[in-house]
Amino acid sequence: MPELPDLELYRDALAARVVGEPLQGLRIVSPFVLRSVEPAPASFVGHRAVATRRLGKRIVLELAGERFVILHLRIAGRLRWRKPGAPARGRGTLAAFDFPAGSLLLTEAATKKRASLHLAVGEAALAAHDPGGVEPLETGDAELRGALERENRTLKRALTDPTIVAAIGNAYSDEILWAAELSPFARTGQLVKEEWARLLPAIRSTLGGWRDRLRSEAGAAFPEKVTAFRPGMAVHGRFGLPCPRCGAPVQRVVYAENEANYCARCQTGGRLLADRALSRLLHDDWPRTLDELEERRAEARRA
Repeated sequence: MPELPDLELYRDALAARVVGEPLQGLRIVSPFVLRSVEPAPASFVGHRAVATRRLGKRIVLELAGERFVILHLRIAGRLRWRKPGAPARGRGTLAAFDFPAGSLLLTEAATKKRASLHLAVGEAALAAHDPGGVEPLETGDAELRGALERENRTLKRALTDPTIVAAIGNAYSDEILWAAELSPFARTGQLVKEEWARLLPAIRSTLGGWRDRLRSEAGAAFPEKVTAFRPGMAVHGRFGLPCPRCGAPVQRVVYAENEANYCARCQTGGRLLADRALSRLLHDDWPRTLDELEERRAEARRA
């Protein structure tokens, strides 16, 4: 799922291409993508784009007259910039927005169609789509800590809850917690002063650093390779590979549709976090520490 750094990249690229230009056409290819009943899509055609925004994980295109196009990409939704009037057909194309300089295509490469398009008029209607999480790069330490401490949750869950913090998902929460040297299952209500002093800067440096890095790499081009798995990430998507800080193999816990990637040596004092499914299967055979895991691997190689 695109998270804050990639969403900011989309927002910037879209602003550079459409702000000040009229929306010449709005083509709905998949009827399931449009989740609002009113206003009608035709009522948006002809109005100029005046700004782009990010509302949590939603990309918002503001047209004149407080008309808002709200795009939620979910897991597999992506934006494509094509030549003016580009055909809006092909598997995965959901909608197209036509401007003088080009057409913005909303696509989704998944069998389950979760990406959505809402149309709204008025700031109050737009605000109804805001999950309410604080913006991590625009919020002071006290407010950000207060939001995370509001409920005693695991750090992984708190960071990825859109009602607590905006636009952080599975990938960047892994990277933040690695940078802060904190377990993904540590509880927000049990962190000590020194741990907060690592976590809050790690949130900003990780998100801000990747945002700036992606902007530099993309230049003036429209982003085409938006992914949760980036070369240069420390732990996310690197299960079994060496931690760039200490060299220990990156570990993984899988749960529901998500996973937590972490370095046991850097983040949990060498203790392995038990995957629930494997724990039920292996019982006492589940290794409790990184050293025990390495011993078992060595025994397997000798055997």
